[in-house]
This record gives sequence, C-alpha cells and structure tokens, in this order.
Amino acid sequence: MNELTERSVDIVEDVCSRRETLRVLKHDDLFAVFDPGGDFRGDLHAVGPDVGADGLFQDDTRILSKFVLRIQGQSSQLLGSDISSDNVVFTAHLTNRSFDDGQGRPIPHGRIYLRRRRLLWRRRLYETLSVHSFSTEPIDFDLTFDVDSDFRDVFEIRGATRARRGEVLPPCGTNNCLKLAYLGLDGVMRITAVNLSSLVEIRDRRITMPIQLAPRGRTQSTLTVASNGETTSPNRRAFLSSVKASKREARRHIYAFDRVETSNLVFNTWVKRAAADLSLLITELETGPYPYAGIPWFSVPFGRDAVITALQTLWVNPALARGVLAYLAAMQAQELSKFHDSEPGKIVHEIRKGEMAELREVPFSRYYGGVDTTPLFVVLAGAYLDRSNDVEFAGQIWPAVRAAVGWLDDFADADRDGLVEYNRSEAGGLQNQGWKDSDDSIFHSDGSFAKGPIALVEVQAYVVAAKHAAARIASAIGEEALAKKLETEAERLQRDIEFRFWSEALGTYVIALDGDKRPCEVRSSNAGHVLFCGVAEYAKARRVGEDLMGRHMFTGWGIRTIASDALLYNPMSYHNGTVWPHDCSIIAAGLARYGMCRSAGRIFAGLFDAVRSFPNFRLPELFCGFQRKAGQGPVGYPSSCTPQAWASGAVFLLLQASLGLEIDATEARIRVVNPFLPDWLDHVTIRNLSVGSGGATVHFRREESGVAVSLSDVVENIRLERNS
Repeated sequence: MNELTERSVDIVEDVCSRRETLRVLKHDDLFAVFDPGGDFRGDLHAVGPDVGADGLFQDDTRILSKFVLRIQGQSSQLLGSDISSDNVVFTAHLTNRSFDDGQGRPIPHGRIYLRRRRLLWRRRLYETLSVHSFSTEPIDFDLTFDVDSDFRDVFEIRGATRARRGEVLPPCGTNNCLKLAYLGLDGVMRITAVNLSSLVEIRDRRITMPIQLAPRGRTQSTLTVASNGETTSPNRRAFLSSVKASKREARRHIYAFDRVETSNLVFNTWVKRAAADLSLLITELETGPYPYAGIPWFSVPFGRDAVITALQTLWVNPALARGVLAYLAAMQAQELSKFHDSEPGKIVHEIRKGEMAELREVPFSRYYGGVDTTPLFVVLAGAYLDRSNDVEFAGQIWPAVRAAVGWLDDFADADRDGLVEYNRSEAGGLQNQGWKDSDDSIFHSDGSFAKGPIALVEVQAYVVAAKHAAARIASAIGEEALAKKLETEAERLQRDIEFRFWSEALGTYVIALDGDKRPCEVRSSNAGHVLFCGVAEYAKARRVGEDLMGRHMFTGWGIRTIASDALLYNPMSYHNGTVWPHDCSIIAAGLARYGMCRSAGRIFAGLFDAVRSFPNFRLPELFCGFQRKAGQGPVGYPSSCTPQAWASGAVFLLLQASLGLEIDATEARIRVVNPFLPDWLDHVTIRNLSVGSGGATVHFRREESGVAVSLSDVVENIRLERNS
C-alpha cells in the first residue's frame, strides 16, 4: 500500500472513529470521554456543544485535552474495544499498520498486538499498555504519546466566550514525567502530571517510548495521569489494586439497583445497564451517595436531577434518596443573592468548581435558579419517610423541610396570588427555571415568549404534593396542628390549579401562566406531571391521558415535550419537541396512577423498543421527536448527555408503574394496584426488596385472568395487599 493510500485510510478511519460512540469513565469528580481506541483527539475538541467534549476532566476543567497513541508515528488500527459491564475498566485492542522499524526493515500490518486497559480512581487515570509481537523476527519501534491540555472550563467548551484566560505554562518533562500547567485568573495553579513506568524520552508535548521486542516477545508498561500534578512511580500492582477497589465499590452500588429478573433477556440487559450507569454517576459525598446528573456537560451535583432520579429508584434503593436529601439539606440557601438566585430555604440547582464559577463569570458555583427543586425536595422527603419509616432521619432534615416550605410561602409567591412563580434575578442566570429551562421553552400559542413572573403548571402540582408530604412528616414527628394547616393549603392550591390552568379548548392543562396571569395555551408533556402528583380530577386526568397518547404528543417511542401542532414545535429542539426518557417515565407513572395502565404500557414499550436501538442499551438524556416509522430507529440528539442519571432511572419508574408497586414501611406492607405486564414480559421477580426492617422477594406472573402476585423469602411480618 503506498503512502498516499495509507494516509487516506488513516483519515477515513479517524472520521469513522469519531462517529462511533465515545467511551466514558468516571470516578468522583474525575471523568474521561475518549474515542473507541482510547485517545483524546485534539481535533475533536473545538469549542461548542455540537462537537462533543473529549478529554479528561477534573472539577469542571479539562485537564487533558489530547492524548494520542501512535506506533512508529502512525495511528494504530482499532480491532475492538469495550468497557466492562460494571463501567470500571476500558479495554482497547489495537494493531499496527505497516511501517519500517528502527533498523529500516518493513514490518507488515498486523504483526503487533497492543492492549490498553484504563480506569479512573481517586483523581487519577491509570493505564496499562501490553505489547505483544507476532513476528518471527525481532522488532524495534517507538510508541509515542502526543499530549496536551487546554485547561478550559467546561462552560468554554460549551461555547461561552471569555474576555481573557489565564496562562498556559510551558510543558516540563523530567525523568519519566511530563507536567502540563495552567495558572488561572483565579490564582489557582492547575497541574496535570503524566507518569510512566518505562524509560521514555520527552520533548515538548510528545512522549516517546522505545520498544524492543524479541521474536514473539512481550512487554508491558504502566502510566498514570494525576490531576493534582503529583509525580508518582506507576506500577502494575497499583493498577490492579485500583481495579479491585473500584470494582468492589461499583458492585456495591450496582447491587442496590440490580434486583430485577424477568422473562425477557433484553429487558434484563436494559435494567443491568441502567444499574451500572447509575453506579458510574454516583459519587460518595460526606453526606452519602449522590448521583451526578450526566456526562459530559453535567457531571456535577444538580438538585432537580438527583431528586427525580431518587424518586424514580426509591422503591428499589431508598439509600440513594437518603443521600440526596442529606446533601441538599446541607446545601440549602441561607441568604439572599440575586447573582446566585438564592433565597433562604431554597434548594440548590447546580454546584460547580471551575475557574469561571470561582471568578463569578457564571453564577453556578452554588446556583439556586430552579423553581421546582425546592418543592420536589419536600416531595422526596415525604416519599422517603413512607418508603423507609426512618422517622429519626425525617426529624434530622425537618428544619430543612420547614425552611423549604417557608420559601414556597414567603419568596416563591411574590405577588401573593397563591401560585409559585419564577423570575430571573440577573442576566447571567437561567431565563426559564423549570426543568425545561431553555430560553424558548415557555411560550404562547402565537409563538411569543412568556414574560415573568411565570407560574408553571407542573410546579403548582409539585407544591401540592410537597404540602401533603410535609404534612405527613409533621404528623410523624408530632406536629399535628401544622400537618392540618399544610393539608388545607394543599387542597386550596389543588382547586386553584383546576380553575386557573385547565383549558377546555385544549382538553388538557396549559403549560404556564405568564406575568399577566395569561395562560400559555400550549399542549405539553408538563400536564403529565400533574397526573404524577395525583392532583388532577379524575375526568380531567382521563382527557389529559388521551391527549398525551394522541398523534401530536406520542411519537411511538415516547412523549414529546411539546405537541407537534404547536407553532414553535421542532423535533430537534432541546425542549420544544424532543423525547426525554425521564419525562416519559413520570408521565407513565401518572397515567398508571389514574388507572390508564395500557397507555402507560405503550410508553413503556416505546422506550423498550428505543433502547434497543441505542448503543449498549443506554438511553440518552433525550432524542429527537420524529414520528416512529417502520424499519427505522429513533433519531439521536447530537449533544445529549450519555449516560445521564434520570434517563438511567427511567426504567425503574416505568417498571414500578407497570407493576403498580407501592411500599409502605410504616404498615410493613407491599401494595400492588392494577398490575399490568406488557406482552413481552411474562414474569418479573424483585429480589430482596426491603420493607422497613424486613423484606421479601416479590413475584409477578402474567396469566389469562390478569397478573398473579406472590411473596417469598419473607423476613418479619410483611403483608401483601392486592387492589385491582
């Protein structure tokens, strides 16, 4: 093959590689996104959300933006790669293209096998390189790493423009360590250290490792990338020790979710993938386990995302909810700040550690610009008490719950009309502050954008549910008078929602009221959240269900965020026409709550079909809202986070909704209401389901007369209650 042809193959394979699924690893605040061969490619990291974000990231900063392995100056050829099922170890299998070795002898393609194994553990990237010759002659050649770091803040990579940046310092190569450094405008020196176990030569940002292999010989090297600039002496023993510790931690997190076995092997694979992805995203904080929102853009604590993920998985893993509640209570706002959109009692929306946040170029160091996170926090607190009967913990977070309810009453209703509204405090914050927080997501039927303060319909439903939840907690800790007051307030707001948000013309709830109390007459998925909270009147709930399952809302894969006949509908718009799995799971649970089990089952089946089209059975954050067509899969969304916590949590809430499963730890009771199994699930077993201090294994089996339910392995006096 001549040089020009080989170069053309190089280019074509590089392009194909970029189109393949990027691989992801994470541990705590360190995460990596790289191509299937294991490289962070410099030409992939042009700024802007549409091009992806490969690299190694620590604390919202890309500490390694280029890390490309070459064999004798040429890119390697990928044979295959994968990440272990527990999301711990990445392995790439590579071989050489034809080249002339160090002695000028031609080495044919495919004579060298190179295996890369990588993991992240405690602020370090660990990697082993195993090189095996299949030649009958000795081979001398160089392995090279082209290394660089732009030390860009994640907001820069997403497209933010900065007036000036800090200073990228010259690389420093000593012995077997290359250090890259950046002095930020915040005065922080960020240093990335690449350490190797083998003898290497370092020139500028290139590391050269001479390899001499006897006929069919082998060699192995180990390297680390330390995010704190630490110089280390990498060795295989440290790598294997880190693998063992990381796998042990992953097993513990996965086991907490992976209790489901069914008759459908594909569905089992989806559940196991979701469990492994949640394990990957969970970070052990001082307050307990906490799911970071998603990779690459949101690998940080988000309030709303974590609360919804905890609600989705509460029935199977209540410990996650406890960790989320403890952390959010600790981060609750104590002061007024327009820049951070904070007010006393408000629950945090987002926490960042990068340079731009520290310099107040963005308000997200500790940002509170979410109107729904606070009532959802209270909803989760009440749901966790029901699920666990952990009255002691409820008492511990009760001051935070009281403060959150106080925020709803004192700050969130500025005009005292009984509705919870939002208005951006300063230009740097979010324009819209519900879960659909794009600037164009809340609009009138004529396409004009709603002006604040804006009252979202689902937020009012969350507040109703929050007041009921706070009342249950108050009653549990002996504050009966307050409990009655909260119940009365919830009932009053529930009546207000029916009166002010229902549109007879649309046959559903409007998405919002604007600052003039004018309804935004747009059909949206938000109405499904009203059903999830149990706020809708039964007759209206049935009409909402019919609308959501109609052709303008249901794509065949899932529910669109906005109806396809809305003026600003766009199936490729982030919030104005796409399908979000977490949104669909909430809607399905809402439909099931009102007895519309077959409609919920259609959503369940649509997402089940969709997940089979996505790589590794991993649902992305969102995908495009095009109508389903025979023989075609769902259309992906280019900058979607994957994995993403509440997308991973969707399968657990969908299954719970289908099974009609409720757990009341206070009464030591497992309750099943209107269970429904789709035709691709004959039986479902939930192993070792905890109920207070006891537990049981729950079995569901589809029969001609319906779904049979039974218990086994019962610990203590757990009761099964069946309602059909």
